[in-house]
Amino acid sequence: MSETEERGGMPLEELSVPTLDRAETPAPTAKSASDLEAVFDVPVRVSAVLGHSRMHVSDLLKLSSGTVLELDRKVGEAIDIYVNDRLVARGEVVLVEDKLGVTMTEMIKTDR
Repeated sequence: MSETEERGGMPLEELSVPTLDRAETPAPTAKSASDLEAVFDVPVRVSAVLGHSRMHVSDLLKLSSGTVLELDRKVGEAIDIYVNDRLVARGEVVLVEDKLGVTMTEMIKTDR
């Protein structure tokens, strides 16, 4: 008895592994940016959400320039990036020259 059989396993020669017939499965085709040219001009809305806050309308009307608004996120915590109201990524706020930007650090995959 072989060492594999002693451990309750089966020798590799006896394993049956199904194989795919190449005629059944189409070969993957290489994709390029030009394949998406039809959707290049479709407008989308991109939102980077730093956080949320709840308040009464009366408190909202009291806000003025320079007022600090407390959000539900901590400093350094990832922000949410939405495309057409769907969460697609998380990222970090960065400063590019004198403008704010967002670096995507995590892509969110959702099942449709």
